[in-house]
Amino acid sequence: MRIIIDNDFSGDVDGLFQLAHHLMCPSVDIRGIIGSHLTAWPGSNEDDPAVMNSTPRAVAKAREVVKLMGIDVPVVAGAENQLTAFNEPQPSEGARLIIREAMRTDTDVPLYVVCGASLTDVASAWLMEPEIEKRITVVWIGGREYDGMKLPAPDTDLLEFNHQLSMKSVELVFNRSQIPLWQVPRDAYRQCIMSLDEVETDIRPCGRIGQYLADQLSASLWSAMGEVYIMGDSPLVLLTALQTGFHPDPSSSQYVLRPAPTILPDGRYQDNPQGRLIRVYTHLDTRLMFADLKGKLKRFK
Repeated sequence: MRIIIDNDFSGDVDGLFQLAHHLMCPSVDIRGIIGSHLTAWPGSNEDDPAVMNSTPRAVAKAREVVKLMGIDVPVVAGAENQLTAFNEPQPSEGARLIIREAMRTDTDVPLYVVCGASLTDVASAWLMEPEIEKRITVVWIGGREYDGMKLPAPDTDLLEFNHQLSMKSVELVFNRSQIPLWQVPRDAYRQCIMSLDEVETDIRPCGRIGQYLADQLSASLWSAMGEVYIMGDSPLVLLTALQTGFHPDPSSSQYVLRPAPTILPDGRYQDNPQGRLIRVYTHLDTRLMFADLKGKLKRFK
């Protein structure tokens, strides 16, 4: 399969683990990496340097990983800001990469756009060239829990973090496009837990990239974090590169097919029986996912 990776690598370090893992997967042809934006979150503001410079910082972080691993994959910038209107894209090299790769006529190898943060670049690409909806599958880490399927964790916000990065983009992709969508909502990606001791014993010893990943995680932790870290972006690898060879599919993970809900302005879902069917993942094979990451790191030269 062909893969375009779109993530906010200047944010939580789980995206760096996902990127390194994907780069070691021989079954995928990574056509490009997009460094995407952050936006203000509770306790921050739009003038925060971390928010203002998030896209170039994401590009720089992704290039660090690519260079460290000695792998030649282009890294481009996504949009620097979220969508502000439903009919106005945020043009970027990232959006143009998605369009260019989706509209190729010299290959029929399936193209997955895997997003570990906002949907800004996917939504912008669709606004610029709606025909891409017939040529891609989007795998998105984001969105809150679905009522009746899973209770939210204590003290979680109504609006999930990746959703709030670009709310209009989520509404566009879910409700106005026909893009095939595999969603990994918050209750599913919170299953992807790795202990900090596991990182020190199994990741850090694995060469320069293992040490880099462990160092990045250590630098991001604070005392209240406890003994584990949620590698919430790693399902992007599990659901693509780790599909089965017979009847290709992520067959050890579980999902439901349901009509895409209407996305309300506050981020809630409203049932929409006329919505196209989307995959909503409910259970992830974390054993396979983390064992494969550790195995590849040990073998990587």
